[in-house]
Amino acid sequence: MKISPQRIAQIESRFAELEARMASGQMEGEAFVAASKEYAELEPVAVAAKTVRRLRKEIETLQHMVRDSSDSELHDMAVEELEDVTQQLFDAETALAIALLPRDAADDRPAMLEIRAGTGGDEAALFAGDLYRMYERYAAGQGWKVEPISLSVSDVGGFKEIVASIKGNGVFAKLKFESGVHRVQRVPVTESGGRIHTSAATVAVLPEPTEVDVHIEDRDLKIDVYRASGAGGQHVNTTDSAVRITHLPTGIVVTCQDGRSQHKNKEKAMQVLRARMYEKEREEAQGAEAEARKAMVGSGDRSERIRTYNFPQGRVTDHRINLTLHKLPEILEGGGLGELVDALIAEDQAERMAGLGD
Repeated sequence: MKISPQRIAQIESRFAELEARMASGQMEGEAFVAASKEYAELEPVAVAAKTVRRLRKEIETLQHMVRDSSDSELHDMAVEELEDVTQQLFDAETALAIALLPRDAADDRPAMLEIRAGTGGDEAALFAGDLYRMYERYAAGQGWKVEPISLSVSDVGGFKEIVASIKGNGVFAKLKFESGVHRVQRVPVTESGGRIHTSAATVAVLPEPTEVDVHIEDRDLKIDVYRASGAGGQHVNTTDSAVRITHLPTGIVVTCQDGRSQHKNKEKAMQVLRARMYEKEREEAQGAEAEARKAMVGSGDRSERIRTYNFPQGRVTDHRINLTLHKLPEILEGGGLGELVDALIAEDQAERMAGLGD
């Protein structure tokens, strides 16, 4: 996608204007905060634009040398360099086009990760545990902080359900395409005959809002407290610490029974409720756009099977982009997950660029 010289000049002019205003010392308060945010967002775009402008100028000079030079050796050198700089320009223009793509306003948000065991009984719960540990290790490698919010432990290990908050730079931007059905094919530890079973777990990644983003009226909430039950600690049956919150207008129900404190459980449940309501509002706002352009990487619908982890063959296949990697252990350890994440982001960018060019 070729960016016009006028657009490049416009980007550089706006960036220079912001830089001058912020350096003047005359801005303060909310105006300075807003300018700082715009500056930070525009800086990588301005750098990419400057690179494109420089390379285009280099190409013009080299083309003149190729056309006008009477020195055969100088001509040949210019031809060779022109080929190299032309490739550099192509890469730079692609980078600039990607930088100019409309950003998802939620990309810089922390995220709420929800994993639930699906079909497959105990094996599905064990797989849900494997997925949680994969994301936990990937997050550690990114310098993010993971905090479990609510969990229900299976009797054989793993999780029937686990909800966690992940905080850090660009969490939602990297993890948003993980939502969907993850399928595992392996011989369960409980299988004595050595037969391969197929189980599944669902993953949902929701951008985490602030209280300002989602306003919830107390009168719209029904809050029930009860005694926690199930695996997870000796305290579970001794106090009414578990909390169930129902948002009456939407019917969204959230429970939390992991902590000993009813107050802490209510706080965590509200955190999850805000995330689910924020995502519902986002889906409604983006509904028309989503219908108009179905991205190749998928909608993020939890009913959509997105990935298969095949243990006998040591492979992981992402069905949305037809990518198979024969490095299952590395991916489950978190380190190899980045290759899948980057491929999904690149596919989404390519799809959106193609949409802009239509």
